[in-house]
Amino acid sequence: MVNTDTDRDILRELADAGNETALDRLADLADAAGDLGELSELLDEGSLRAGFLLTRRAAANGDARELQRIFDAGYDEAGIELNRLLKARADEHRD
Repeated sequence: MVNTDTDRDILRELADAGNETALDRLADLADAAGDLGELSELLDEGSLRAGFLLTRRAAANGDARELQRIFDAGYDEAGIELNRLLKARADEHRD
């Protein structure tokens, strides 16, 4: 059996040393665990994968505030999703 804590510790060490693949893997693990706090921290560390995963969740939930926060943290695709969401809401009110 694999010790996931040891694996996570190794990934963290590698990520801290600048390994982007390790940072992405940590984001995948946090996403699988539903740990939005860790995903947010990883985004703050510059993980584009964390930004993608958080954006996907926020867009699926229609969470404009979270999309804005993700965009402000530096993940530009969140701004695209936010604009799409706001346009869709505006179009709904016109009908």
